[in-house]
Amino acid sequence: MTYLQENLVEKAQNGDEQAFYDLLEPLQNQLYRMAYVYVQNENDAIDIFQQAMIRAYEGLPKLKEPQYFTTWMTRIVINCSKTYITKGQHTELTEPQAFDLLEAPSHERVEEELDLWQALASLDEKYKTVLLLRFYQDYTVREIAEIMASPEGTVKTNIRRGLQRLRQQLKGAYIDDWVQSVEGDD
Repeated sequence: MTYLQENLVEKAQNGDEQAFYDLLEPLQNQLYRMAYVYVQNENDAIDIFQQAMIRAYEGLPKLKEPQYFTTWMTRIVINCSKTYITKGQHTELTEPQAFDLLEAPSHERVEEELDLWQALASLDEKYKTVLLLRFYQDYTVREIAEIMASPEGTVKTNIRRGLQRLRQQLKGAYIDDWVQSVEGDD
């Protein structure tokens, strides 16, 4: 975190709403995507993101280490997503006809992505969360350990086991290629 970001956190902690929004602006896409992966619904993901913003704004004065704002905010989104799922708060799904207007770059590629997302969504929370943070949000193992409040060894184990479960579910060539490419990133 840069000095400017730490300064924004301090201003936001003192009630400066614009500073808070300036902190969230570069993170909003990544935080929204994180929520979306949990609920698989645009409206629900937006609701979760909004709940997380409110929770963060209210809890910001208690944040002791401003340099961990992004990690702290990610943890709030994950917790809000899990709470949202357990409470069964869901909106209606988008009508399939709405997708007819969208153009896909490659039918085969879209099927692979859908299979991967479905397999990922079916994993236990601990595996899904670490895989999302590592491979879709590009967090390091150390950063994931901070977000999850877990030892780095546990994070590494959960990444490996999650990848193994994905491989078992997606017994196709593309998952083997994908797993091999990401396993080299450890």
